[in-house]
Amino acid sequence: MRSLALFAACGCVSGVSIAAPTFLDGAYGNAEGCLYTKTGESSGADAFFLLNDEGITTATVYCQFEGTAAKTASGFTIRTQCDADGEVGPTETVALDEGAKGYTIRFKDGTTWGPLSQCRR
Repeated sequence: MRSLALFAACGCVSGVSIAAPTFLDGAYGNAEGCLYTKTGESSGADAFFLLNDEGITTATVYCQFEGTAAKTASGFTIRTQCDADGEVGPTETVALDEGAKGYTIRFKDGTTWGPLSQCRR
């Protein structure tokens, strides 16, 4: 499943490249997520987080952003739909709150991921 999520994250699933609106100033993640951004290769680590303009990718979940991000006082909100191990969840709005250590992702159910630091280019 991990390789499918990563494959979907690069926009390669349909064979058609769709340009997502740019609202972040680069990719954000943990060490494994940033390594994937640079190399396109996953180490297979269980602790994998990557946030970019297309969505959020973890070792087991891919959340694709839909529509345009709305600017807030602390970052952005954007609609997303997550696919976890083949199960597609409901569309919901997530908050991407920017702080001194990067972005924290906040879901309506109280789940938070991050903070995720900006990946070096």
